[in-house]
Amino acid sequence: MAVSALPVGPDSRSATIEALRARMERVQGGPRVPVAMASDLAGLVQLRTGNSYRVDRASLALTLLAEPSRAGSWVAVVGVADLGVEAAAEYGLNLDRTIWVPDPGVDWPEVAATLVDVVPLVWLSPSGPVRPRTASRLRARLRKRSTTLLVQGDWPGCDSELRIAGQQWHGVGHGRGRLRSRLVEVECVRPGAPVRRARVRLPLEAGSGDGVAPLDGLGDRVREAAG
Repeated sequence: MAVSALPVGPDSRSATIEALRARMERVQGGPRVPVAMASDLAGLVQLRTGNSYRVDRASLALTLLAEPSRAGSWVAVVGVADLGVEAAAEYGLNLDRTIWVPDPGVDWPEVAATLVDVVPLVWLSPSGPVRPRTASRLRARLRKRSTTLLVQGDWPGCDSELRIAGQQWHGVGHGRGRLRSRLVEVECVRPGAPVRRARVRLPLEAGSGDGVAPLDGLGDRVREAAG
């Protein structure tokens, strides 16, 4: 399995997006289905198409994306430069259906909007300040395209915010062994509603700690997958 990186240049990006759109229409075969949820989080929050959700950790984003990814949905990851590919796979992400733009630079709003048009689930880490107008435009696009957005960072007007309030590590006993998993308490904050909490068992934190770097030549792999 190999995660695919999307070219950032406007010409190559447009051509690749069109190819991906055609490819995903053939693979997914029609309208997008409701967002699948991991059983541990099903009672805490229900992701809905057209909505945006803020997460404070990469591990939460991966947990939310893993179940729909297993079910066959395409996923896009934008601006998460330190994504650990092996860790993402351990969470359950299908790398063959994952598009990764590690560093969109100042063009991140355009890159995110472009991917919202063709990918049903987008995880975005903005690389700069988010203007309310930018968030509003992308929110309208989410509703038009029935896409779900997860944001790691500040984002005006999110429907819900999920954050890790505490955690316990497992796998080390009597000073021997190694860490294998952790039990976290997740809070869901929604405007005008009581705070909800749930305990979720997760793999180790996803991020730069696993030593996996972006791979070279992945733009070509996107074209191959879309062809």
